[in-house]
Amino acid sequence: MKRPIIAVLALTFAALITGCSSSPTGPEQAGAPVETRTGSGPAVTTVNAGGVEGRGLPVELTDPKSILSKRSVYFDYDSFEVKAEFKDLVTAHAKFLAANSKFKMLIQGNTDDRGSREYNLALGQKRADAMKKMLILLGAREEQVESVSLGEEKPKNEGQSEAAWAENRRGDMLYSGEF
Repeated sequence: MKRPIIAVLALTFAALITGCSSSPTGPEQAGAPVETRTGSGPAVTTVNAGGVEGRGLPVELTDPKSILSKRSVYFDYDSFEVKAEFKDLVTAHAKFLAANSKFKMLIQGNTDDRGSREYNLALGQKRADAMKKMLILLGAREEQVESVSLGEEKPKNEGQSEAAWAENRRGDMLYSGEF
């Protein structure tokens, strides 16, 4: 009876030693850099020196001077109505999606931490859905936009004040490569 246990332990130990590998130590093992090109494609894939893949976005989505670099819509307490001050922002993103059919967007609905978990998940979904509906009415295609609720799980501000809660009542727009 002891022999099979010892044999199994020996085989397990041998498999562990054989399965372990060292991480890259030299530049020849880190992976080759990939040329970055700009063009009409939705995103540019790049590989850094460590071999980690990332997605680049067009300049109009990342330039701080562009309205498209703003990705959050804030809501009033216990509300899922897109406020007038954010309608231009949502309109700009809808126009971008309509003109760039290869892009997809994920809208994450968020809440502050007041209310039950179930209530906050439902409210976060209503916020994300309200933004999605507005984007589609303004020209984005249904298959380009997905809405999900994160409820209170991804706060922007951990504080317990009205200012902190206001930062957490939002819908975040993420483009392909950011989610």
